[in-house]
Amino acid sequence: MRPAWTTGATALRARMANPVQVAAPVPEAEMPPYMESFLAHLRLLIGVPFNYLVPDSRLLPDESIRFFYLDRSWTDRLVDGAISVGKIGTREQAHHQAHAPVVNQQVDLSERIVRTLQRRLTDFPTAKGINDGNKKPADLITGFLMRSAAVSGWPHMDVRAFNTIIQPGLDVNQIPTDQVLPLLRLERLSPSVLVALFQGVPELVWCEEPHHGVQFAISETPSGKLFIPPRDSTGAEVLTAQPIPVPLRNNTRRVVAVAELQRRVVKQEGSPAPPKGWPAQTGAAGFAISVLNPPWRQRFQGAGGSLLHSGDGRFNFATAIAASVERPQLQLEIKKLVTP
Repeated sequence: MRPAWTTGATALRARMANPVQVAAPVPEAEMPPYMESFLAHLRLLIGVPFNYLVPDSRLLPDESIRFFYLDRSWTDRLVDGAISVGKIGTREQAHHQAHAPVVNQQVDLSERIVRTLQRRLTDFPTAKGINDGNKKPADLITGFLMRSAAVSGWPHMDVRAFNTIIQPGLDVNQIPTDQVLPLLRLERLSPSVLVALFQGVPELVWCEEPHHGVQFAISETPSGKLFIPPRDSTGAEVLTAQPIPVPLRNNTRRVVAVAELQRRVVKQEGSPAPPKGWPAQTGAAGFAISVLNPPWRQRFQGAGGSLLHSGDGRFNFATAIAASVERPQLQLEIKKLVTP
């Protein structure tokens, strides 16, 4: 029998010594667009089963929020696992080892356009052409998981993250763009679970009711009487003033008598001691500020968030979001899960 002209060990050694089959500048060496898009989505955990992220429901109980860092090493291995489908022999293995750094570098850039693709604002080649001019290295990725009735109550909740503490009362348009962290992903995983990913480490995160959800600020007492809390010219609730009773039409108990309500609001303005900063009732604008409920904003920051909106006030949603990760009993349960 003729001896083999090479052996498996020799072939593998040759492949490892000269692993590149196609030079990087050659067009055939680039990833196909569908593959690059798929890997970029994987980097942001899109398509990853939820039980891989939260293996036990006690880690994300009802009315809770969990902030986290995204482990780059873990997501790199996730990409490696997806590519391993095409690694059949030593040739493919050597090719992957040669091109893995270039692949990871390109996916670092492509992950920034995933949200644009999810929102269907443009196609992949156009978004990639615009984004490839940004050659900044990949930043840390942070985010949160929230399980709350607020997610189902506000399905289009606005979420923003900042690299500094923004003073309460500022409008979004008043905040410099370099203080806002890029939002990489914002998606409802279920009717009550929301995931958000940011590029960078935030100092402040706020969740805000959608501004297009305008509604009357009518509240109900335990006895069933309806009232409107008095507000100043910024829309903030004035806690020291008396509430305004809401009149209803005589022929039905479910329709507000708007004309009578306006007279009561004007009467409140002309009272001997009107609320400080009370909006002048000179037209529809002043009346709208008095009777509409402005969007609420929940702030999360290092020293603990506060329940604020565009001004001072109380958070009157039916549920409150509580962070309970430091509860001793929960820590004990987590140790039981992770201890061999």
